[in-house]
Amino acid sequence: MKNYLLYIIVFAAALCSCKQDFLELTPEDSPNANDFFKTEAQFQQALTGAYQSLRGMASQSAYLMGEMRSDNTHYDFYAKDRGIHILRRENIDNFLDDAQNQWSNQFYFDAYTGIARCNTVISRLESVELGAAVEDQLSAEARFLRAYYYFNLVRYFGGVPLYLKEVIKQEDAFVPRATAEETYNTIIEDAKYAISKLAAPAAFPQTGRATLGAAKTLLAEVYITRKQYAEASPLLKDVTQMGYALLSNYADVYALQNKNSTESVLEAQFQQGDQGQQSQFIYWFMPKTKDAKPITGVTANTLLTGGWNVPTQDMLDAYEPGDKRKDASVAVAEGVIDTDGEFKAESLKSIVNYQAPAGKVYRLFIRKYLHAHSREANTDDNWPLYRYADVLLLLAESLNEEGKGAEALPYLNQVRTRAGLTAATATDQATLRDIIAHERRVELAFENHRWNDLVRTGKAITVMTAHGVKLKQQYSYLTASSYQVTQNRLVYPIPYSEMQLNKQLIQNNGY
Repeated sequence: MKNYLLYIIVFAAALCSCKQDFLELTPEDSPNANDFFKTEAQFQQALTGAYQSLRGMASQSAYLMGEMRSDNTHYDFYAKDRGIHILRRENIDNFLDDAQNQWSNQFYFDAYTGIARCNTVISRLESVELGAAVEDQLSAEARFLRAYYYFNLVRYFGGVPLYLKEVIKQEDAFVPRATAEETYNTIIEDAKYAISKLAAPAAFPQTGRATLGAAKTLLAEVYITRKQYAEASPLLKDVTQMGYALLSNYADVYALQNKNSTESVLEAQFQQGDQGQQSQFIYWFMPKTKDAKPITGVTANTLLTGGWNVPTQDMLDAYEPGDKRKDASVAVAEGVIDTDGEFKAESLKSIVNYQAPAGKVYRLFIRKYLHAHSREANTDDNWPLYRYADVLLLLAESLNEEGKGAEALPYLNQVRTRAGLTAATATDQATLRDIIAHERRVELAFENHRWNDLVRTGKAITVMTAHGVKLKQQYSYLTASSYQVTQNRLVYPIPYSEMQLNKQLIQNNGY
């Protein structure tokens, strides 16, 4: 932890800059920490640094841990590249990962980097006078972010070391793991604090910063994860009164012109250009091909970078006939196999009623993040963390678990109606539970929710064991040891490097 909590703090504030009214992503210069944290502008700049970890977590590791670990997506096996960075991605999908997996480890480090930056802001606010309103806003956003980072850590790793103040001395960096219960208590306390200070969105599009809506959604999801449904429902009902709304067209949710829209509760912010803040996840998700221009309009070789997070047949089968979300979420790259045995993309096709013509082959990929851009691996897409549709479905789930199925239906059916589907009418709790779970899968597909939903609802072992059987029948490269899904595999291992640095840590069972 020394590497990620003690030293990073000194440079946290220099990574990004911000204006008061918008979450800016462009770095300025690199001020010295000894004369920093004096002005509101400096604190705003440091807080923006705390937001930055959302970007890495959302787009670099979470798609492996939250989607590929689930039945939503798999990967395009590439026999020509068996490098360790490839194998470790595949291992997460195949339930063969270990404590040296660089991708799950990076998620852990990104979360703690964000926590360290939050702690620095919170601690340094104690020694300045910026006015109550400014200090409340800064501390509330920092506490929200800290809660969000710890919520992701506890779901993926179990109870983790709790750092609630700035680490100044080396010995402060080495603490034992807290229990999951202690970790959740900390998350709830931080979220409640944020709720007490933050305001609802003042206007749309939003600024990219945390709001009262984001804080109440976070706390509600924590309560639902802990099966405290009576505490979750009022929070989510409050969010429905804050001006959020579903966009009329599902595909528009992901359009670049609709970043931070009325359907957005919280997004990880990206910006194309030369600032180093661009997104590029479509280049990981598109098929492996020597030239991606028929897909993106930009010449690029994705043989070594693409082919991840590929929608499974099981995912395609989950869409009901007429569901508009299928075409908006999944696309087809049509082409041929060239003389080198590589897929050569030739055109982009709709998934709706697609059948490959004679002489053609195809590859599926996620369409949500495919938008116009002019430079390779330099896109402008944000990553959705919480959407209003998620709020509606969490509320429907919570109410149903309270035995209020009839009350849950209108929230569920807002989402179904937008998708072009008939309204659900079932009020039997078990039946409606399955309908809501299915709706979450297709509505939030490829947004890193599926694995956590499976674990939260107790379905992960059953669903993924059955899914593994099907995949091993389909793909000869999968070994007999893959998809051995046990209780131990519902969490990821604490990084090996952390275990070596901090001898007080105890590894998760099975690793």
